Formats: sequence, C-alpha cells, structure tokens
Amino acid sequence: MEKRKKGASIGLLKRFLPYYKKYKWIMVLDLLCASLTTVCELVLPMIVRKITDAATAEVMTLTVEMILGCGIVYLVLRIIDTAANYYMASVGHIMGTKIETDMRRDFFGHLQKLSFSYYDNAKVGSLMSRITSDLFDVTEFAHHCPEEFFIAGIKIVCSFILLCTMSVPLTLIVFSVIPPMIIVLMFFNRRMKAGFKESRKQVGELNSQIEDSLLGIRVVKSFANEAVEEEKFDKGNRKFLSIKTKVYHIMAGFQSSTRLFDGVMYIVVVVAGALFMLRGSISAADYIAYLMFVTTLLTSIRRIVEFAEQFQRGLTGIERFCEIMDTEPDITNSPDARDIDDVRGDVEFKDVSFSYESENKRVLSHLNLKVRAGESIALVGPSGGGKTTLCSLIPRFYDVSSGAILVDGVDIRDISTSSLREHIGVVAQDVYMFSGSIRENIAYGKRGATDEEIERAAVLAGAHEFITSLPEGYNTYVGERGVKLSGGQKQRISIARVFLKNPPILILDEATSALDNESEKLVQRSLETLAKGRTTFTIAHRLTTIRNADRILVLTEQGIEESGTHEELVAKGGIYSELYSMYSEM
Repeated sequence: MEKRKKGASIGLLKRFLPYYKKYKWIMVLDLLCASLTTVCELVLPMIVRKITDAATAEVMTLTVEMILGCGIVYLVLRIIDTAANYYMASVGHIMGTKIETDMRRDFFGHLQKLSFSYYDNAKVGSLMSRITSDLFDVTEFAHHCPEEFFIAGIKIVCSFILLCTMSVPLTLIVFSVIPPMIIVLMFFNRRMKAGFKESRKQVGELNSQIEDSLLGIRVVKSFANEAVEEEKFDKGNRKFLSIKTKVYHIMAGFQSSTRLFDGVMYIVVVVAGALFMLRGSISAADYIAYLMFVTTLLTSIRRIVEFAEQFQRGLTGIERFCEIMDTEPDITNSPDARDIDDVRGDVEFKDVSFSYESENKRVLSHLNLKVRAGESIALVGPSGGGKTTLCSLIPRFYDVSSGAILVDGVDIRDISTSSLREHIGVVAQDVYMFSGSIRENIAYGKRGATDEEIERAAVLAGAHEFITSLPEGYNTYVGERGVKLSGGQKQRISIARVFLKNPPILILDEATSALDNESEKLVQRSLETLAKGRTTFTIAHRLTTIRNADRILVLTEQGIEESGTHEELVAKGGIYSELYSMYSEM
C-alpha cells in the first residue's frame, strides 16, 4: 500500500513536470540563486572555526587583517545572498504564477470539451474550488518545491562532507538521528496529504452549497426558508471544521515530532562532541563549528517541515487537477471528421437507440425518422417520452447508443462538433443570460458581429422596441443570469442570438412554456419568423403553438406512435386528439 501511495505521488510529480518546460531557464537561475544563498550559510561556521582555531591554537595568526578579511568575505557573500534572494522571491514566484495560469488555462479548456453527461452529475461549486484555490496552492508548490529540496540537499551533503573532515565518527553519530526523523515525518506526511484532500473536497461541497443557495435566494425568501438554508450550511460548515480539526492534530504531531528530534540532535552534538573533545579527538574550534553546522542543518530541516504542509497542499491540488484532466470527453471528433458548408438541413434518424449512462432504461429504441430541409416538425407526448433527448442528439450533446443520425446524408459523427453546432440553433425554455450587456448577450450568437447586425437580429426577434425603451438601450446591464429582465424579454434576446447565428437547423425546446399569455404571443410571433425556411424541431406542451407544423410526431416510450398534420391527427382520434382536447378544455 505504501509503495502504491509513494508511486502515486511520483506519478503526480511526473504529470506536473512538463509545466516547467517553458520556464526551465528561470528555474535553472532560481536554483543557482538558491545555491548561492546556501553557500553564505555554510561559510559562516567555517569562518568562526578559523578564527576560534587561530585564537586557541595559533594566537600569532589571529591578526586584525585576518579578522577584517573574513568579515569582508562574509559581507560580499551577504550582498550576493541578498541579490539572489530577491530573484528567488520575485521572479521565482512569478514563474509559479505563470505555471498556475497555464494549468488554469488547460483546466478550463478541458472543461469546455466535456459533454453534457459530465455536467449532469458535476457540481459547479466543486469545479470552481479546483480551478481557483487548488491551483493557487500549486503556485507556491511550483516555486518552493524544487527550491527548498535543492537547498536542503546542498546543506545536508555539504555539511556531511565538511563535518567528516573534522571527525567521521562524530558526524556519523549526528547523522544517525536523521533516518528515524525522516521515517516519523513521512508517516505524518501521508496522513496530512489524505487530510488535505478531504478538506479540499469539503471546500468544494461548501462552495456548491453556497452557490446553490445564493442563486436560488428568491425561492428561499419566497418560502421564508432562510433558517433551512442556514441549517444546511451549518451542517456542511461543521463537517469542514471536523476535517480541519483532524488535519491540525496531525500537523501538531508532525511539528512536535520535529521539535523532539531537534532536541535529540542538539543533545547528541553537545554530549558526544564534548566527549570527543575531552579525548582530544576534536578541537574546541571543531566543537563550535559542529554546533553551528547542526544549527544550519536543523534550520534546513525545519524549513522542509514548514514547507511540508504547503507541499501536501500543492500535491493535493495537482491530484485534483489531474482527476479532471483524466476525465475523457464522451463526445470527440473522429480522426476523419470534417467541416461542413452550405448545409441544406435534411436530417435523418436511422435505427437510433439511446440510453443515459446512469440509467439502464432506453429512452429511444430503434427510431427511424426522415426530415426534409425546411420542414417544420413538432414533437409532443408525455414527459419521459424522449422529445428533448431526440433533439439533444442532433447537435451531439449526447451520442447515440446505436444507429446513426445524418445531416444532408453525412453521419454527424463524421462532422467536427464545432462545424455541426455552428449550423444548429437552439432556443430553450430555460434561457441563460451571461453577466454583461444586452448587446454582448445577442452578439454571443456570432463572433465579431457588427452593431447593425445585432440590431437587425433584435428587430427580427421582436426585441428592438423594448431594448431601445430601456435607459441604456443595448448597453443595459442584464444582471446575474438576466435577473433584471422579464422572462419574455430574455426569451426574445435568446431568439435574437439565433437570428444572428442564422442556422439552417433550428431546435425550439418548449421555448414559450414558462411565459405568460402576452409574452407567449410576442415570442411565438418571433419564433414563427425565425423558423421560416429552416428545418425546425419544436418541442411543445402548449399544443396551440404547433398547429401550423408540417408534421406533428407523438413520441412515447414506445417510440413514434402517431405522425401527421394537426388536422389529420385530430381526425384520427388517437393520443394527439386526446391531448389536444384536454388542452382545449383548460
């Protein structure tokens, strides 16, 4: 188990190392500066030893010139140390921030590639925690990890060599304390890593809970459920406290063990060194040098100890980063995928079956359907019949389990997803408005759209009149998720987006079901204008909105049970006729 854990940490570091490639010369210079700062610390005990030795053994060699010479050498080294330390603290940290920026870019880019099936189960708050606080810890890790270990390695190796020149037996006795110290600290390190990972996970859960509560604040207040939300938050908050308490107990054990070994090493040097000096094996100057070197050695170990928490936080951040990066997108382009142009809009479902990964039950089974370019298709039927699923398969938000979907005779899996989706417009019931102006939200339909194109799209969508009546017109800030606009206004802006995009295939997913009667009439007129000349798939619960469809499909768990125009299906007296009668009586 331990080997596996160790191997996992090494594997994470191997995954992280490529991010240094762009900054290798900065890292080389940073490590060079680290070695210069280390030299300064190692030289001081040797200077003190030289002066002490001269004072006790060869008094005649202890001159003002010698003392001042040693002082000047040390002062020059300190100036070099200051410059080197400045580089490490500034450029070194900036390098860490650049690595964090690169990782965040890759992370966000990968999130954009993941399909709907991933987001069906993901918590946005948890993802936010990973892309912000987790990667911030990686910044410190990226800078300090190589630096601290490099410095510690130089100090330990150089101290060992220099001390061996004075007394090999005493050096071996002193260094014999280090292995058990490392074993104990590694034990606490492993427990700290597990604790920090659990802590990070709980932070993500808290973020999700806070986001959920704040985004739904109007619902919370309308039901006077503030106390309920506070209780839910308090439960998660107390769990976080419990996890952090456990982590800090581990850290306390870690640091206390370090202090214990510090004392042991000091007493070993004091007692053993005194005995060696008593026997004449070492001089008083060597004894003082030993004490100073051990202080330097322990300072280095303490820095590693202090860095251990940061190291574990960074490693945990890298691990959580890799977990997401290792998530393979369900929807990918085939090697031969190509872009398409001049799309007519013919759509065909050939023996299509589909089921969600989390469900064993099939939503669609061996469905066959041909839709001509420019034809208007309406989908009706009971909830769970697969209407939204059928429409979600056309832009490849999900992939078919079997069968194929063709656009203009080409399997959509052989078309690049970006090109396919550029030719499909979607107007959904739940309209998402990005934080920004109305102009920016409409312009989302076409990159680089001019003001004239944006206004023309708004006119076609029936939105221009209400937009220009606002104090700031097209520059009006819509608020978080468009909270400053009514449902009908948001829907018309979303329709303007699609007008701007001008796709040959259109999907209308219950676009008017959440609106009041007046807004519905306005939006319905906009949708009718939008649908002209386009292959249109309309999902509707309000059956009056689809009476003019070229073909109405009644979709149930058994598949397409009825197909025809409104008049044909009413005359048939089947499922559609019953649904229409029920709706007319409401």
